[in-house]
Amino acid sequence: MSGSAGFLRLSGAGLTCVRGDRQVFAGLDFEVSGGETLALTGPNGAGKTTLLRLIAGLLAPTAGTLALEGGRAEAALAEQVHYVGHQDALKPALSVMENLRFWADFLGVAASGESNCGRALEAVGLFQLAHLPAGYLSAGQRRRLALARLLAADRPVWLLDEPTAALDAASQEKLGGLMRTHLSGGGIVVAATHGPLPAPASRELRLGAAR
Repeated sequence: MSGSAGFLRLSGAGLTCVRGDRQVFAGLDFEVSGGETLALTGPNGAGKTTLLRLIAGLLAPTAGTLALEGGRAEAALAEQVHYVGHQDALKPALSVMENLRFWADFLGVAASGESNCGRALEAVGLFQLAHLPAGYLSAGQRRRLALARLLAADRPVWLLDEPTAALDAASQEKLGGLMRTHLSGGGIVVAATHGPLPAPASRELRLGAAR
């Protein structure tokens, strides 16, 4: 993991999120350091996905602050995170490789070219399907292609929403290996989950029931 400039610490202080007329959570604090996984747990509607989207910069908190210490000083937090949500965000008519290259370009690493994307596909077991239209992939293969974005662009913070969804046991084990490699390089993983993660969590933040 080379996306940081030293020891990382991601933190939130006094986070409050109101969507419409509903307060999702209020006064939420958390901290997670490089080499650690923070598991977000709790019932549906408690705000796990909302918190990931706040960190990713896709939503703005009603109150509170988010900070990444030790990252690139010139870059915003949103530019230093990967967010893999429920939707795989793939274009069915594009090939597996074309989809991944699109995301590599979008994430600002166009110069990496096809070779870097090829290594990412190899890591998730999809290299042999690189030229197949994404519309032909199974649900598990689509999930693995979405996760390949984590490797196509080097970013220090991974935000994963139910990352094991649609993955069989072998693919979950492969994901666990990718997570451990990222953590060993000083990266951070924040994952919303209803069950065990393929790489054990260092910390847990349980969000309360929806109000």
